[in-house]
Amino acid sequence: MPTSNPVKQSADSSSARADHIRLLVSGQDGPGIVAAVSTILRSFDANIVSLDQYSTDPSGGRFFQRTEFHLEDFSAVRLDLEKQLEESLGTQLGLSWKLSPADQPKRVAIFASKSDHCLLELLWRHRRGELQMNVVMVISNHPDLAEDVRQFGIPFIHVPVDRNDRSVAEQRHLELLQGNVDLVVLARYMQIITGDFLQRVGAPVINIHHSFLPSFIGAGPYQKAKDRGVKLIGATAHYVTEDLDEGPIIEQDVVRATHADTAADLTRRGADVERQVLARAVAWHCDDRVMRDGNSTVIF
Repeated sequence: MPTSNPVKQSADSSSARADHIRLLVSGQDGPGIVAAVSTILRSFDANIVSLDQYSTDPSGGRFFQRTEFHLEDFSAVRLDLEKQLEESLGTQLGLSWKLSPADQPKRVAIFASKSDHCLLELLWRHRRGELQMNVVMVISNHPDLAEDVRQFGIPFIHVPVDRNDRSVAEQRHLELLQGNVDLVVLARYMQIITGDFLQRVGAPVINIHHSFLPSFIGAGPYQKAKDRGVKLIGATAHYVTEDLDEGPIIEQDVVRATHADTAADLTRRGADVERQVLARAVAWHCDDRVMRDGNSTVIF
């Protein structure tokens, strides 16, 4: 299986070219899948520039493949290529597949509350062209970060949330998001996301959690970590599901801690880990490097 370095390759997303295409394929493993993909692309004079694949078990396991290829005049032959992919991969082999032009950034909405570190990290990387995305809006249940966001030239929308009735805010969120975004990122958004919202929003949702799940859930996580005398603190970025903080994990990282660290020390160092982990997870998703496998993920 070809190996890759997602961290390094994600840094190249800003150089995405027109007619540079990504093809994701998944389903039950079996002989002939790689050959079928290669044959189809060769028939269109496409040049494969990167191919990564993984099988959970070569005998009846689940198969995942990410292929990058260059195809001149892709827009002119796209419908014919999609028809051939569906006939060969979908109908004959029973696989799921998706084409994604590399030069079309994902439309992203970011949710935040009062903490700014994860939000500003994403906006800064976005402004530098390090993330293959367009931030179309920032939504917050507090007005505190409005001026920070507007300095990046991005719309800031304040939607207050009534703890006793979240439905009004949730409906406003859906009005803003439906059909307008490809991804929602919760950058330390301190509100519960309901199952109804997830079913209706029409886009995946990524969250950052301030620990290795499910440790230290709730308010004051770093004080809880201090009280337990932890020796490692970390962060987890994951897709959001109806099961709170238990969705498929995309990325994690840790830093060491000692008895001498105060809760403030842990909070500061934890914030550094949180923003780095979230940025990597968002970059990989926007580069089509994350493939979900039930409640797990395959990262190419």
